[in-house]
Amino acid sequence: MEVADRKGRMPFMLYRVTQSKPALISAAVGFLLTAGLLSLPVPGYGAAASKPKTVAEIALYQGPDREQLLIEGAKKEGGVTFYTSNTWMAGAVAQAFEKKYPFVKVLVWRSDSKDLLKRVMEEYAAGRFIADVLETSPEYIALLHRDGLLQEHYSPEMAFYDDDVKTKGKNGVLYWPNREIYISLGFNTKLIPTAEAPKSLKDLLDPKWKGKMSIAGTTTGVQWVGNSLEVMGREFLEKMGQQEVSVQNMSGAALAGLVATGEVPLSPTIFDSNISTAKQKGAPVEWRPLEPVIAAVGQSGLPKQVPHPHAALLFLDYIHSKEGQQVAMKGGLSSPRNDIGSLEHKFKKSYLEAKYSVEEYEKKFTEWETLMRKLFIRRR
Repeated sequence: MEVADRKGRMPFMLYRVTQSKPALISAAVGFLLTAGLLSLPVPGYGAAASKPKTVAEIALYQGPDREQLLIEGAKKEGGVTFYTSNTWMAGAVAQAFEKKYPFVKVLVWRSDSKDLLKRVMEEYAAGRFIADVLETSPEYIALLHRDGLLQEHYSPEMAFYDDDVKTKGKNGVLYWPNREIYISLGFNTKLIPTAEAPKSLKDLLDPKWKGKMSIAGTTTGVQWVGNSLEVMGREFLEKMGQQEVSVQNMSGAALAGLVATGEVPLSPTIFDSNISTAKQKGAPVEWRPLEPVIAAVGQSGLPKQVPHPHAALLFLDYIHSKEGQQVAMKGGLSSPRNDIGSLEHKFKKSYLEAKYSVEEYEKKFTEWETLMRKLFIRRR
């Protein structure tokens, strides 16, 4: 598996497809149908169904030989390019897929949600179709859908997810969840005893934390500012600005690494999954929910101009499968799949992205981002 950073460049790939014409039903077949001696198979089902050729046909195919068709096609394609805004999905989950399907090489590009959206939009505007699978936060994948960049598709794994969490098109699903993680307080236990760590957002204003906190300068930090503004008000953020909070221009995952090494004693913009992974490696870290905790949902979809449709669908099947979800949970992610016993999080959650329409969220996000610069960057 190869991973490209946000400045990494990947090879140009274009998959050409042909359009098949519908077959004509002969008069003899019509007679047999009328007589009840022959049943006509539903498109996409049965041995008599024609093999899918276009991207849309492959994406929506539901025949009994679907898995074999995807495997055979993926072997010919040889690879899949995965754009994601989650570190664990970019690493362990992608690696587990490669282990299960060694004939498919996974190329990963990991960045935050905003940069991922920007990259996809720029590539499509330039006629460069690179990504095979897109996985990011709801508001950003919704923007890709709004601009017509997502392909409806089918997966047998859809049956294990509630209908209300799937965004459907006319014939299939456009995008659906594959993970849920939470943003709140991460701290180094060597520097801060667990009993002394903040237990609420208000506790962050204690003078003893002045100059010791950092927040992520990416989408994660902006969401924290927005959540704090809605829950605690502008006055709370003004006071936080006086706490000499540093803004680290890095992802929440990278910031969690600084907490683990002790370079940053504590941060309220840390994912529980990153702390879970760090603890497994023996790092002296802990995570604590300062309610209400921001719930970040990861949604995945298939690009309209997907270069490797067979490998992409196989990958989407895997990350939503029971096996794939169990791999995700090892990294501290929660599963939206119905037949899996996910981790219990008994704290109040804030689904910030679900509160607004796409247009409203864009406007709110810009306001929060401006406020973050004013209170935590320019002041310094």
